[in-house]
Amino acid sequence: MLFGGAVALLPIFAGEILFVGPQGLGMLRAAPSVGAVTMALIMTRRPITGNAGRNLLIGIFGFGICIIIFGLSKSFLLSLVVLCLSGAFDSLSVVVRSTIIQLLTPDNMKGRVSAVNSIFIGSSNEIGAFESGVAAKILGTVPSVIFGGVMTLIIVTIVTLSSPRLRKLKL
Repeated sequence: MLFGGAVALLPIFAGEILFVGPQGLGMLRAAPSVGAVTMALIMTRRPITGNAGRNLLIGIFGFGICIIIFGLSKSFLLSLVVLCLSGAFDSLSVVVRSTIIQLLTPDNMKGRVSAVNSIFIGSSNEIGAFESGVAAKILGTVPSVIFGGVMTLIIVTIVTLSSPRLRKLKL
């Protein structure tokens, strides 16, 4: 998810690409949260434990696709939809990752693993925003978002192909 930090560039998209102003920016900022809450509600009814590994990989892959589509979009409505979906896919992956950590970490290691995980989760938005800003400066706004989505897809594909145990993980 590190490379998919398009949210940091939303003010540029709202002002210079989608031309929707401050109200549109607010809606763009809210869209991933709407998707995340919706997915959380769905997951209360449909457990993710049966195919946890597959669900995790699908969540990250779907997130990457959404970021690419967002980067290419010139439509405000399409941008809202894919940002909403990106939030849903991100929520799915976060819940699966958290569940895996809680269920598969040995009891004597849970505190340390949880601490390291918290550091990475707590700083990932800022690191992702930094990466997005640097990439936007070097590549341009739209290419940097597309690059981030493509990098997300490349990484999830490598993990999928190199980790059959994760693909088949059931909790």
